[in-house]
Amino acid sequence: MLPTVKRILYTTDLTPNSAFAFRFAIATARQHGARIVILHVLERIPASMKAMLGAYLREDEIHAIDERKRDQLTEKIRQRLEGLCEEECRYDPELRERVERIVVCEGYPAEEILRRADEYACDLIVMGSHGKGLLEHTFVGSVTHQVLRRTHKPVTVIPLPKGEAADQPHD
Repeated sequence: MLPTVKRILYTTDLTPNSAFAFRFAIATARQHGARIVILHVLERIPASMKAMLGAYLREDEIHAIDERKRDQLTEKIRQRLEGLCEEECRYDPELRERVERIVVCEGYPAEEILRRADEYACDLIVMGSHGKGLLEHTFVGSVTHQVLRRTHKPVTVIPLPKGEAADQPHD
C-alpha cells in the first residue's frame, strides 16, 4: 500500500532550482490534499572560522556579531521564502493556504532536514538538486545523499532543468 501524503517537507537552499522544486511540492500537495512545511537551514559557522576570528576579536564580540548576522539573515531568508510562495501561488491563492509554516533554522542541513521531517510529521521530503555534469554525484552526495541514506520517508529529488544555471541564489 502506498503511503498517504498529508504533509510535505520542502527543503530549499534558495538556488534557482528552488522554484522548480517548490512547484513540484505544490503540485504534489494539490494532488494529495497535503500541507507544506518550507525549510531552509543556515549552516553553522565552522569552529575553525570562529577560532580564526578569535585572533582579532573577543569571544563576546564574535557571539554578538554571529547572533546579529544570523537574525538579519534569517529575516531576509524568511522574506525571500514568503516571496517565493506568493509568486508561485499568485494564480491560485488557495495553494498559499497549503503552506503551513516557513522554518529557518541553524544547524547541519541533513540532520535538520531529518529532524524537522519527524518533528512536523512529514510524509514526504522534496529537495532540489544541482546538475553538475560529471561531478553531479559528488554534489548530490552531500546533503541530498545523507538524507536519502538516513531516512525511511519517501524523498523526491527535483533536478535543475537542462540549460539552467545552478550557482546563483533565487530572488
